[in-house]
Amino acid sequence: MDEKKVKNVDELKEYETYYSDKSFLEKVGSVFAKAGETVVRPALLLYYVLKSGNVSARDRAIIIGALGYFILPLDLIPDMIPVLGFTDDASAIAIAYKAVKNNITPEIKQQAEEKLSEWFG
Repeated sequence: MDEKKVKNVDELKEYETYYSDKSFLEKVGSVFAKAGETVVRPALLLYYVLKSGNVSARDRAIIIGALGYFILPLDLIPDMIPVLGFTDDASAIAIAYKAVKNNITPEIKQQAEEKLSEWFG
């Protein structure tokens, strides 16, 4: 697989095969302390947009690609590298967030906040 930093929405689609709900939730739980809320909150927002069912096929593909990249254990900058490890993941999440932000409703924001509180206080 080509290990490159995601630079645009079209490149996100390459990572769809790495996404599953279970893998996403496991990744978030295992990396929250390292990645922090600046990565996890928008990832959760994307996850809940996806789960809402009110998303176009295009936006669904963007979200699944971004979350697939986030889950991917081997990416451009390994997640285990302090500080820098999640910068590529954050950029993929940010690209997707910007592309689909109009799908984020107050209810979706509340779901993400409740999940953050449930998991991390």
